[in-house]
Amino acid sequence: MAEEAKTLRKISVAFKDLADTVDSKTLDVEVAPFSHACSLVSPLFGCLGIAFKFAEMDYVAKVVDLSEASKSIQTLESMLELDIEHKTLKVAGSHSRNLLRVKRGIDMVRVLFEQILVTEGNSLKDPASKAYAQVFAPHHGRAIRSAVAVGMYALPTKAQLLKKLNEDEASARIEMQNYVAASAPVIQYVDKLFLSRELGIDW
Repeated sequence: MAEEAKTLRKISVAFKDLADTVDSKTLDVEVAPFSHACSLVSPLFGCLGIAFKFAEMDYVAKVVDLSEASKSIQTLESMLELDIEHKTLKVAGSHSRNLLRVKRGIDMVRVLFEQILVTEGNSLKDPASKAYAQVFAPHHGRAIRSAVAVGMYALPTKAQLLKKLNEDEASARIEMQNYVAASAPVIQYVDKLFLSRELGIDW
């Protein structure tokens, strides 16, 4: 298939652009390119099967909300300030609350890719379990954690995942490494928006 069809390449390029904006220290991250980059990650959750079905549904809905918000709000910082001003910050469905949820999604994928890169063999169970435990589990109740644990047994193999993503092992490793490197400063940027205002990031 054509190069433009490759999901991992699209994701890594989009996040590299966001990371360049963060690294510039002179530009604010805009909602539109952020939500677009995050939307490119959505198919990954679908490829992981039933274990991450809850994440896929939740993540996609939150990304759509941010995309809609981008039509009237230019930057992530101004989006947060608007919620603070309107006292809607921690209201369910607020843009800022959704931003935190989306950030966890891209962070989960970052940890997943890190673990895939250092794990031998064809199983995704260990990488996916570690990514879930690190990023999502602290925010989930027992029922969801139990459902995810069962779903882990239905994960695709690494080979099956790469086939779904139209990747071979060599190209996938490069793009996963690129995403891990590029997404880290973007995730830190989002966290800093909240932490610098003493809002916390665990709600």
